[in-house]
This record gives sequence, structure tokens and C-alpha cells, in this order.
Amino acid sequence: MDMKRADLPACMPFTSARRIDFPMVDVAGIVYYPHYWDLAHRFFEESWESTCGMHYHDVLHQKKIALPLIHSEAEFHHPLEYGDTANCEITVIKIGTTSITWRYAIENQRGVLCWSAIQTTVCTSMDAVTEKEPIPDWMKKGLSRILEN
Repeated sequence: MDMKRADLPACMPFTSARRIDFPMVDVAGIVYYPHYWDLAHRFFEESWESTCGMHYHDVLHQKKIALPLIHSEAEFHHPLEYGDTANCEITVIKIGTTSITWRYAIENQRGVLCWSAIQTTVCTSMDAVTEKEPIPDWMKKGLSRILEN
């Protein structure tokens, strides 16, 4: 069963911030492009505590659920530089039967959009990561907190 936003209260995006440290930048002093996906995943992991009330480690090891990335589209709008603060906002665009589509927006400390992405993950068991599984109701309920209209 797909969740429809009309049945849910207003969306409150997950937000968090991280400093851009020296190991993340290239010789030009800007974030080396693969590090944007690393940043996104760190914010993704952090979001589970506010959406589903558990650490992502527990999703993986207690609930035995994996959410591998199966599709990613990103745009680079403005460089993040060494010493900047990356402010991330995450929302969920769609919760399907076995997949979740996420929206990421990372701005610097001046509110300038630097990177945006739409990513899709698929629900699998940690014991059989090549086989799709239905998204559990507890996960749908928690993620509905950040589900867009």
C-alpha cells in the first residue's frame, strides 16, 4: 500500500548540519564531489532517530533491514568550501511498496543551495540484500513525518 500525503499531517523536513573539514576538500579547497554522497548518507543515518525513533545501526542489526541505494540524481549548484557549514534538509517524496524516494538539499551557512539530490532506496533483508521486501508499517509511519505533499 502506497502512503498518500493527503492523509498525513504537515511535513517537517529532517534538518541537520555538519562542518566541512579538511579531509573532505580537494586541492582547490572545495568539497571533492564524492563526499557529497558521503555527507548525504551521514545525514540519512542521523535522520532515523527523529523519524523512526531508533539509530540506523538498530535498523540494520536489530530490525535486520537494509536500504541500499538503487538510483541517485544530483545537481551541483555552488561549491562548499573548507570551513563551511553544510546544512541539510531531507524529505521523503514517496513511500512505495518496497522503495523510498528521498530529496536532499544541502546549503552553506549563508543559505546558498550547494547540492541537491533525489535518491531511491529499496527495502531488503540484511540476510538477503538482493531480494526486495515490503517496507514495514513502523517505517512507513515514522518516515511519514518527513513525507512531502
